[in-house]
Amino acid sequence: MNNSKINFRNRIDRAHVRAVFVSIAIALVCFALSPAVLAQDGAVGDGTSTAEGTGALGHLTSGNTDTAMGNLALGTVTTGSGNTAMGGKALYSTNGSFNTATGYGALYNSTADGDTANGFKALLNNTIGTQNTAVGFEALFNNTGSGSNTAVGYQALFSNSNGGGSNVAVGDNALYSNTATFNTALGSGSLTTNITGTNNTAVGADALSQNIAGSNNTATGVDALYENSTGSSGGNDNTATGVQALWLNNSGSQNTAVGSNALRGNTSANFNTAIGFDALYNNDSGSGNTASGLNALFKNVSGASNTANGVDALYSNVSSGNNTAAGYAALYSNTGGHNNTANGVDALVNNTNGSGNIADGADALFANTSGSNNTAVGFNAGNKLTTGSNNIDIGANVSGVAGEANTIRVGKQGTQHATFIAGIFGTTVSGSTVVVNSSGRLGVASSSARFKKAIKPMDKASEAILALKPVRFRYKEEIDPEVIPQFGLIAEEVEKVNPDLVGRDENGKVMTVRYDAVNAMLLNEFLKEHRKVEEQTRQIQEQEATITQLKKGIETVVAHLKEQDSKIEKVNAQFELANPKPKVVLNSQ
Repeated sequence: MNNSKINFRNRIDRAHVRAVFVSIAIALVCFALSPAVLAQDGAVGDGTSTAEGTGALGHLTSGNTDTAMGNLALGTVTTGSGNTAMGGKALYSTNGSFNTATGYGALYNSTADGDTANGFKALLNNTIGTQNTAVGFEALFNNTGSGSNTAVGYQALFSNSNGGGSNVAVGDNALYSNTATFNTALGSGSLTTNITGTNNTAVGADALSQNIAGSNNTATGVDALYENSTGSSGGNDNTATGVQALWLNNSGSQNTAVGSNALRGNTSANFNTAIGFDALYNNDSGSGNTASGLNALFKNVSGASNTANGVDALYSNVSSGNNTAAGYAALYSNTGGHNNTANGVDALVNNTNGSGNIADGADALFANTSGSNNTAVGFNAGNKLTTGSNNIDIGANVSGVAGEANTIRVGKQGTQHATFIAGIFGTTVSGSTVVVNSSGRLGVASSSARFKKAIKPMDKASEAILALKPVRFRYKEEIDPEVIPQFGLIAEEVEKVNPDLVGRDENGKVMTVRYDAVNAMLLNEFLKEHRKVEEQTRQIQEQEATITQLKKGIETVVAHLKEQDSKIEKVNAQFELANPKPKVVLNSQ
């Protein structure tokens, strides 16, 4: 017990000594001033009362069924009935009825009804308080007008006075300083310093021991809520179950701690829940936290709005907030990361400063330290990610790659063999064609020179497609239940022509035809033929031009010839006129 408690006990002992001497002095004075005190023995009054001892029931007049045993027991009672007093000066001043007092000075000043006092000076100063029960040395010693109190133990409810009613105190110094109502203290030193706090329940040695004004608290366990509400305000509506649970709480309210040392260091924080040994052990000012499990949120001091369910969950968290960890050692190393969610054994176990991560599955995001905004769902999902951010890994053993960022991985290559995604088929969109490589990576085949090397003309390489044999076919029912007619190529046949034109599965077997490459080769062959046609067209055009020119030349020659023929005809005509032909006369005999 600390020095404050030792000093407190010393003050109690000194007060006790002073009270004893004052009581002895009062008794001697009263004895000296009173008329001759007669020893009583046997029936008194109307014969229904019994007195044994000097001055016992010495003034009884109309009271009945009283029993007094001891010096001055029920010494001044006149009309009270149904009282039982056993011990010197027990129920000395009463005129009340149905009281029971056992012990020297028990219920000494009482004038009320229905009180029970068992112990030296128990309920000594009670005057009008009714239905009180005090068992123990000086139990309810200063109670005057409060009723319905129960005190069992050395100086239990010692200071309770006129205002404190309906209290229960069981244990040495339980509710010693109390003046308030509706408190229950079970255990030595429990609620010892409580003065104005109401509706408190303390079960265990020194439970709520230093509480002064806090109300509506429940403490079960040795030293539970020990320091609660040592000030003038705060420290209300707390529940602590376990040794030293909420031990240092002063002004924090509406906290719940279940387990030895749970929320032990909490002083001023509110709205925390800790369930388990050492859960939220060091929390001081962080509010709105929930910790369930051994050492959950153990080092948290000021971090707020965290939830840790599981042994060592969020163990190292000090000041970060808005984290959720469910599972053994989930977010164990987190110190500066915020807004993380980890569900599963060792999920985000090594995260220190990364924020906005979601890990769902045992060992999910296991190696992540400072990466943020990562999402991993599945056993070992993203367990190789370290410092990269904005990754999404979905599926068991979808590990990711250390340091990578801005990457999405769904499923493990070689494990899943079919993918079904709704909302794609039959939906019209514009954009680029999506392709997939043998490792399962999706993307758009880039045509930019930035991503290429060894660029050279295709030349005659495209002539391989001239050997391809297009076919008609139908897919098997397990692939296409509707068995729609298809047109294309057979990959095995294409491989024989050019192995570079086929795609392979993870086992290296021929899987598909690279139609994109075939298309490019077709384009090359088309362009080659187009150039041939262009050349042929040019040659034809040249020939046609030549022919046209020849035609024009021939036409000119013909025109000249015609002109010459005309001239010749004219010359011939002139010649004939100038040289007539001799006429030959035929003699017909």
